Amino acid sequence: MNILVIGSGGREHALVWKIKQSPLVKKIYAIPGNVGIAQIAECVPGNVEDLDFLADFATKQKIDLTVVGPELPLVTGIVDQFQSLGLKVFGPSKRAAQLEGSKIFAKAMMQKFGVPTGAFETFTEGEKAKAYAIESEYPLVIKADGLAAGKGVVIVQSAEEAVSVLNDFFNKKIFGDAGTKVVIEEYLEGPEVSILALTDGKIVIPLASSQDHKRVNDGDLGPNTGGMGAYSPYPLLLDADIKALVKQTVEPIVYGMGENGIPFRGILYAGLMLTEHGPKVLEYNVRLGDPETEAVLPRMKSDIVPLLLACAEGNLKTDRCEWHENAAMTVVLASGGYPGTFEKGIEIFGLQEAENSGAVVFHAGTSKNTSGKIVTAGGRVLAVTASGETLLDAREKVYAAVSKISFRGMHYRRDIGYQILGVPSNR
Repeated sequence: MNILVIGSGGREHALVWKIKQSPLVKKIYAIPGNVGIAQIAECVPGNVEDLDFLADFATKQKIDLTVVGPELPLVTGIVDQFQSLGLKVFGPSKRAAQLEGSKIFAKAMMQKFGVPTGAFETFTEGEKAKAYAIESEYPLVIKADGLAAGKGVVIVQSAEEAVSVLNDFFNKKIFGDAGTKVVIEEYLEGPEVSILALTDGKIVIPLASSQDHKRVNDGDLGPNTGGMGAYSPYPLLLDADIKALVKQTVEPIVYGMGENGIPFRGILYAGLMLTEHGPKVLEYNVRLGDPETEAVLPRMKSDIVPLLLACAEGNLKTDRCEWHENAAMTVVLASGGYPGTFEKGIEIFGLQEAENSGAVVFHAGTSKNTSGKIVTAGGRVLAVTASGETLLDAREKVYAAVSKISFRGMHYRRDIGYQILGVPSNR
């Protein structure tokens, strides 16, 4: 098979890495890919938002299956366009992808199909949103309705802070049109966990449990990011717990949307808060999470390609995949200043040494300079993953590997897994 993977981050590197292991695969292309992906696949320059270019490439290269990594092409309709040309593609349709593309749509679906979630109100006018915020109890969560690169969710502690954030959204339009509709919802407390499931619209296959770390600093302090690390499995969730969570939070959406003429195929990712009143959905994503993917896929024993193909074709024959009994942990190495402004083009040292220590280094924001040196090219630069018999083993191995890598301004969480492992958050 010829496979095309769309995207350029650590998630896509992990996907290509896993797909490469399949005996069914003859050649893998990536658009645009990255420096790490280029070591195991053919990278082709291109814009993931140029759906015509992507479809033309897939047609000319006789691609047997396209796997879409990032959310933007899904939300703008790549699956619909590919399917209209008879091309097989893994991911949900444009309508189904609204689960991630619109927080308001997602909340409406949760409400319609009885999925537990936090109490919420939606607003399309800034002044009405501010009036509601002034009368509310705190803390509250304000979410931009549309895609905002993982930065459109703000926890506010006071009415003054809420009004300031709403001004940013509605008046300053810091997220463009994505922030001119908002969801204001109750603040939930408890452990946060990610539930990911493959589906062809009829059968749902849970993936291994994982937990990611969104805050930039140790101890879960500082602003939210796209994710600073993850580990799998989440040991407080047994297989029976995962099945129960899938029945509460994933299956009602998949089956309900299907019955309402919006079949969902691909990955459905439920971000959950395990509150004292039971699990509640914080958000849905319609693609693999990042950096959860980098922690979960190394534990997958099954060949991923037949599963992806069956989801795309709508003919899954199984409701499970096999997993290694080990644990895996991922630590993200970020540019100085991230998640704010940061410098690019800084040389990275120690990549081979880290891999020689037994880790897998997934590239997220890297490029090569004119001298052929690997340099930084994004906020999240690398996702270093190591496996071990236990989470503690994986933790020791991953931080040993991280110690081999350096670049100016590099920073990372030193306490991935601290809550579950009971290790100090200032390692």
